[in-house]
Amino acid sequence: MSGAATIEVRPDTTHEEKSKSRAALEPGYLVICWNDPVNYMDYVTHVFQVVFGWPRHKAQYHMLQVHNEGKSVLTRETMEKAEFYVHQLQKYGLQATMERD
Repeated sequence: MSGAATIEVRPDTTHEEKSKSRAALEPGYLVICWNDPVNYMDYVTHVFQVVFGWPRHKAQYHMLQVHNEGKSVLTRETMEKAEFYVHQLQKYGLQATMERD
């Protein structure tokens, strides 16, 4: 045999690795909208549709949760994206915060 290396391939041997996406490994941040006495329900629904691109029924669901329960967790995102959403919601006059999940 010459100086060439031999590589052994075993088709029966499988190495199963559970790989998680980077987003799953990063800490998540919750975007929360809080109830306020200022904004009308239709306006809040509209803002959710504009900021998140949600259909009306999903935006209304979260608006009613804000109205009835005092807050709604709108989404879970990376820190940068959560900050972006909070700023967008605040720009429209909504009370929004983020917290680590």
